[in-house]
Amino acid sequence: MKHGFIKVAAASPTVIVANTKKNADSIVTACCRAAELGAKLVVFPELSVTGATCGDLFLQKTLIDGAEQAILSIAAETAALDIAIVIGAPITRECKLYNCAVVIYMGEILGVSPKRELISRGDFCETSIFAPAPEKCGTVKIGEMFYPFGTNMLFYCDSLHEFNFACGFGTDLWSPEPAAASHARAGATVICTLAATSETVGKASRRRALIESQSVCDVCAYIYADAGCGESTTDLVFGGHQLIYENGKLLAESKPFDDECPLTVTEVDVCKLTSERIKRSTFKPIEVTAENYYSLSFMMPLCDTELTRRFDQKPFVPSAVAERTERCESILNMQSFGLRKRIEHTHARCAVIGISGGLDSCLALLVAVRAMDLLRRPRTDVIAVTMPCFGTTVRTRTNAEEMCERLGVTFRCVDIKAAVTQHFLDIGHDENEYNVVYENVQARERTQVIMDIANAEGGMVIGTGDLSELALGWATYNGDHMSMYGVNASVPKTLIRHIVRYYADTCDDEALTRVLLDILDTPVSPELLPADKNGEIAQRTEELVGPYELHDFCLYWFLRYGFTPDKIERMANYAFNGVYDADTVHKWLSTFMRRFFSQQFKRSCLPDGPKVGSVGVSPRGDLCMPSDAESELWREW
Repeated sequence: MKHGFIKVAAASPTVIVANTKKNADSIVTACCRAAELGAKLVVFPELSVTGATCGDLFLQKTLIDGAEQAILSIAAETAALDIAIVIGAPITRECKLYNCAVVIYMGEILGVSPKRELISRGDFCETSIFAPAPEKCGTVKIGEMFYPFGTNMLFYCDSLHEFNFACGFGTDLWSPEPAAASHARAGATVICTLAATSETVGKASRRRALIESQSVCDVCAYIYADAGCGESTTDLVFGGHQLIYENGKLLAESKPFDDECPLTVTEVDVCKLTSERIKRSTFKPIEVTAENYYSLSFMMPLCDTELTRRFDQKPFVPSAVAERTERCESILNMQSFGLRKRIEHTHARCAVIGISGGLDSCLALLVAVRAMDLLRRPRTDVIAVTMPCFGTTVRTRTNAEEMCERLGVTFRCVDIKAAVTQHFLDIGHDENEYNVVYENVQARERTQVIMDIANAEGGMVIGTGDLSELALGWATYNGDHMSMYGVNASVPKTLIRHIVRYYADTCDDEALTRVLLDILDTPVSPELLPADKNGEIAQRTEELVGPYELHDFCLYWFLRYGFTPDKIERMANYAFNGVYDADTVHKWLSTFMRRFFSQQFKRSCLPDGPKVGSVGVSPRGDLCMPSDAESELWREW
């Protein structure tokens, strides 16, 4: 439960139709196993105490009494387990029979939630057996005690305020006004869905689509447990499909008809869900009052949760090839269409780009070429300027020249060594002192050159700096920090690599592909320090500020969800286990926090650039942050 991670489970144990004693034993066994695995909440299928296919046997007092005894037995047998349990059972109240979800915690029945949406035809004719849930909340007697009874129930964990759950049924998903929507707006971050849905061709995929969509709309987690093995197959077959979703993401699933998987276990992040609700203006909470909701609290000891769910090392980059390909093409389109509009609006005669032979300027050039193609203008209207100086290597300079030749753009080479040397003399700097002055003079000289060329040609300077560099402040103020339109400003370094690789794989030009692949293989460097004795790059960015994959991981969870540094560190240690040790992760996470706060002044005056994702640092809508904010709270973990 630490950091908001709650281990949850969906269970579909084998049922024996109408044998409440054996079903109770199976449920208790599954609860014990779920508790052993660390689960704090386990959800069983609809009518799991009796079996869902009892038909008119539900009208027999013997079965109803057996179900009541089974509920009490399950409560007694699980009293020592630190796990909330949601089971399905038929329960009578005021001469009516209800299909109910019963919530139990450590031997105590917390509440009973009856089903609201009943099926009147098709697979089941529930309306001939069960009554729909009453509008008002009340109480129901089980054994010798009365318990809260109603559809609108919220179960609150006192030790972790974000952990609130409510109960629903599989038919709710097919309703135009699902009960889960109001539960979520009332505060439930987890929806426990009890189901008894027969399997037919295509139903599993529709079920996934419905839960995925509903969990996004409600910004919640769904635990879906469906009836399975043991149910009567007189006319229907049940697959025991279990699904756990979190805000549209499938965390865990059992395949239908998988007898080897009675339990599906994973962790949901309720703090992440709460953070998303706070950010999303379309999520409209409702006021919870005694008249519209039962609020039932339980005290569950706060403890750590062993993580088993998957965290992508590169959260900006889809792991599935098809999705990654689609994203690369989509981003290229957003960048190039954005640049096309800016060129049209300003009547720019050309686009001027500083080309280093590195990754960022490579992508900016590819975008500029595509923008000119969209404008039906010659690619020669793109002016690519390489500006070699003390640290430029033969490899990067050659790659820059060959790439420009293959793309058919106008290429210029302006050697800036003499200008930089003269500037050192002007300001009294020793050119053998390789400090920040030595580096930044080169960066600003390059920016001056391309700005002046743009003025001379009636064009605009296209910025190459990416989101990762802007987050770290890894840019020379009024040097590569500045441009007239920054096409890479919201694209992180880890994603840029895949976009360039996508272009290389689809450009149908073997020579260009070869150059692009070598650029991808070149170490990231500003090349501001002299090359080594072998003429190779001596200044490697990731040795100075840390691995970009770690920084992008931190950037995503820090800005997208507002996670605390200790939570991000825990997730990073888990995701990068075997890649980086804990000390390395801590070192570079500390570097990120320090630089992110201290370098905000650079982001406060960024040039325009197209937004392509959910994380950005533009001061015009993505990140409203003072330049003088103190980082102490974020560096104390």
